[in-house]
Amino acid sequence: MGLNEIAEAYVRLVLAVGKHDPDYVDAYIGPAAWRDEAQLLPLPELQDIANVLVQQAENLTQPPAEQVERQAFLIRQLQAASTFIAHLAGRRLPFDEESRALYDAVSPAVTPADLDITLAELANLLPAEIQGSDLNARLSIYNKAFEIPRDKLDAVFTAAINEARRRTRRYITLPENESFQVAYVSNKVWSAYNWYKGNSHSLIEVNTDFPMFISRAIDLASHEAYPGHHVFNVLIENGLVKEKGWIEYAIYPLYSPMSFLAEGSANYGIEVAFPHAERMQFEKEVLFPLAGIDPAKADRYYQIQAVLQKLSYAGNMVAKQYLDGEIGRDAAIAMLMKYNLSDADRSAQRLRFIEHLRSYVINYNLGQDVVQVYIENRAGKTDQDLRWQVLTDLLRHPKSASMMAL
Repeated sequence: MGLNEIAEAYVRLVLAVGKHDPDYVDAYIGPAAWRDEAQLLPLPELQDIANVLVQQAENLTQPPAEQVERQAFLIRQLQAASTFIAHLAGRRLPFDEESRALYDAVSPAVTPADLDITLAELANLLPAEIQGSDLNARLSIYNKAFEIPRDKLDAVFTAAINEARRRTRRYITLPENESFQVAYVSNKVWSAYNWYKGNSHSLIEVNTDFPMFISRAIDLASHEAYPGHHVFNVLIENGLVKEKGWIEYAIYPLYSPMSFLAEGSANYGIEVAFPHAERMQFEKEVLFPLAGIDPAKADRYYQIQAVLQKLSYAGNMVAKQYLDGEIGRDAAIAMLMKYNLSDADRSAQRLRFIEHLRSYVINYNLGQDVVQVYIENRAGKTDQDLRWQVLTDLLRHPKSASMMAL
């Protein structure tokens, strides 16, 4: 069995696993007949198929040079599929072991003591007139002024997407027919989601359970659309599936190394598309006025956002302790409130996300950091043209976390 045959068997395997978990297949653009033919096979049978495919992929003779990375990435995708099948059968791995097996990466350890330093820094940044000893409450009061009113949300988000698209198309050639649709939804564990439909088209859903802060407009526009998930999927479909015939890329299993790259590149892509000075100018001139928020408040607001970013690994710490059984639900919510500085309702939503997606949480922050190091080692931090070039090449030639570290 050659690489193409293993790739087809992998696609069929993932479709069959998807019969056990409707969230597993995030996107599929392969032959409709394969999807129709997928059956609900017993998990032990799927486990055997996955293990055989891993062995066959590992035992392949050296492929042509351009396919060496293709083989390496497919092996990691197959290994993740094998792990997830075992998970469906009831095998629960400790948090770090699970993330390594599914996403080829382990989150760095942080402690409350590490995070307390950042909390003290944040407390000094908040306006003195917002009094109180509860930092979470003080930040909630401060943030109220930066909520986008619901009747202005579509205008703000559309403006952010259009600007992100304009900037991305300056550097990445996309099909003329690429497009997306935005829908506003509720009762979700995530803040936004890109559903890739194929033929260079995406549906982007934005969760309106809670008001969106002004900082999230560009973050979500870039992450979900340009140069994030939408662009990644467009490049994969047209470059790897249609041009090269690498059929394994016609399917995207959510719990896999592909998600580490997808989430990490989408997060780092925000900075590539909107370097800080340019972002501040666009926010002050366009987004803040559209939202009815005073642009004069932007500088301090983004200073605070930069400090909050230092707390990004707090969610991983809480997820690890909670999923490993070290703390209960109430303690997890309390820790999210303290170290992620979200209110009780948002913290409860975050915990539902952790319960649903488990170690997937590492893909956002660790994924961003690994992608950033990979790109900046090759392009530096200031050469925008080169950063775009390396980012685009990475999206066109997917690598797992350990492959990026080589």
